[in-house]
Amino acid sequence: MALLDLFNKKKPTQTAEQGAQPQVEQQQSDPNPDFSIQDLLAPQYYEIDFNHVQINKRYYRILMITDFPRVVRSTWLSPLVNFESSLAISTFYYIVDSDEVIDKLKKKIAELEATLSTQYEKGVVLDPKSKVAYQDAQELIDNVASGKEKFFNMGMYIRLNADDLTTLENISKNVISTLKAIGLSAVPLTLKMHDGFDTTLPYALDKIYRVRNMDTTSIAMTFPFVTSDLTMDRGILYGVNMHNNSMVIFDRFSMPNLNEVVFATSGAGKSYFVKLEALRYLLTGTQVMIIDPENEYEKLAKSVDGEYITFTQDEGAKINPFEFLKSSKDGVRNVLRDKVLSLHSFIKLLLGELTNVEVSILDRAFILTYNEKGINNDPETWNNKPPLLEDLYKILKGMAEPEARALSGRLEKYVFGSAAGVFNQETNIDIKNKFTVFSIRDLQDDLRPIAMYMVLDFIWTRVREDIRPRILVVDEAWTMMQYEDSARFIYGIAKRGRKYYLGLTTISQDVDEFLTSKYGKAVVTNSSLSLLLKQSPAAVDLVVKTFNLSSGERSFVLSAKTGEGLFFAGRSHVGVSIIASRAEHRLITSNPKELAKMKSQSTEFSEDDISEGALVFEQGSE
Repeated sequence: MALLDLFNKKKPTQTAEQGAQPQVEQQQSDPNPDFSIQDLLAPQYYEIDFNHVQINKRYYRILMITDFPRVVRSTWLSPLVNFESSLAISTFYYIVDSDEVIDKLKKKIAELEATLSTQYEKGVVLDPKSKVAYQDAQELIDNVASGKEKFFNMGMYIRLNADDLTTLENISKNVISTLKAIGLSAVPLTLKMHDGFDTTLPYALDKIYRVRNMDTTSIAMTFPFVTSDLTMDRGILYGVNMHNNSMVIFDRFSMPNLNEVVFATSGAGKSYFVKLEALRYLLTGTQVMIIDPENEYEKLAKSVDGEYITFTQDEGAKINPFEFLKSSKDGVRNVLRDKVLSLHSFIKLLLGELTNVEVSILDRAFILTYNEKGINNDPETWNNKPPLLEDLYKILKGMAEPEARALSGRLEKYVFGSAAGVFNQETNIDIKNKFTVFSIRDLQDDLRPIAMYMVLDFIWTRVREDIRPRILVVDEAWTMMQYEDSARFIYGIAKRGRKYYLGLTTISQDVDEFLTSKYGKAVVTNSSLSLLLKQSPAAVDLVVKTFNLSSGERSFVLSAKTGEGLFFAGRSHVGVSIIASRAEHRLITSNPKELAKMKSQSTEFSEDDISEGALVFEQGSE
């Protein structure tokens, strides 16, 4: 029944002898209808089928465990606990009187002895199952009699859920298959779904009571299911495990791929985390390169003697988008052809959508532009000075097709017009420093995505020339996901970066823009490490769907404090608190209050001045 109907329910009509007013007048004078809190909390509808339950628009199925393995070990249920979809696991334990157990075991041993003796006398092969059961029963009765073990009955039930029946069916098959791999057999509670659903609710009420005998040791193996430790033997400190205060230590260069994604709202601590990670990897000899849209990394770059490169329309750092690799490492790939393909994406960002005719004209114009500088498919010519955007403009202007002249007119803005000075200059920078930051804050908003693409292409070119451990940080990566060509380029780096020992870190506060892009989802898929800090209510459902979060984890990322979040390493994840030493915190904090205090005072500020979320380690050198 819908909640609206509950509010419209009428009270029972009173009789005239009781002196009641007519029902209409009663409703007008009493604003509170006669309904309970259960009515308010009840779903709109609840349907019970043979093999599922539907509550509102959600479908549920209950599985019952019928057979258990003979021997269980620690963390034997971890494949179930870490299953890719959200599950509810309910277990019930009933203690059994030891004397009753001993009596039953004596009878069972006597039956097994008789069976085995009969088989032996007849000269037939002894039943292997009976032999194993006899040995287990003998061992168990000794342990129970000596008090080493107690006896329990255990029941286990699993509740699955999905948005539609097809998905529910697929999840059921996957769960049953996973259970078989660890020696468990499960069947749906056909015709008992209602009782099964009630059994999996937090009432501690077992309406099914399908149990299996277990001793104390076996029961202990089921709770807790798995440890919440998440760490490696080597790497850097990412934070403190909020479940057990253990350290979360990982080496991203030892993971299946080297990429990482960080999602958070503004002020949740994502830049703080990335700066801390970059600083710690810098100490291991890793080269760090950062694209900085808001000058957040300038202080850190100067503190570690890094290079801070600022792009403006005036004097300063410049990159020629027509520059390319001088040679191919494998000696086979035509790097000029690769560059021409990259330039197509670059020009699309400059000019917007292009027709097929315009793309064809541009392709021919690129070749002519390089040929004018004496550069062709002969590797001997690749050392010649590359052309500029202005050279492409002139080639297009001189071509016969009207579309070519139209393209030159659209390029004029970036060669001689209001956007000149950014993309039409010779390259005057290089990546030699261990810590290099590229700032694009001083560019106009419509030029930033183009400049970001140009810088990424420049970095990608240098990365392939010299392979070494590197981390590339792209802050506000959602801006790249607005355009298909730049989004595809980011995905290409994420997919191919491992071959060149490059780990890509993408940071975004606009989760919708990032995850609704097919290339954004692919970047997440190709990232071994992920960090979810505090999320906005508007985007949390998309995050939950992408990362398969439970309802408790959903609440956690909505209410997380600054510097707290969910840290993912592969399929495992834990709650983590980001920590920094006092020296690290002074280098990476962006808290305006702290920065003002540090600027006005040359002395160190006390622990009380450090913002919440930054843990201070006492160091002997301080």
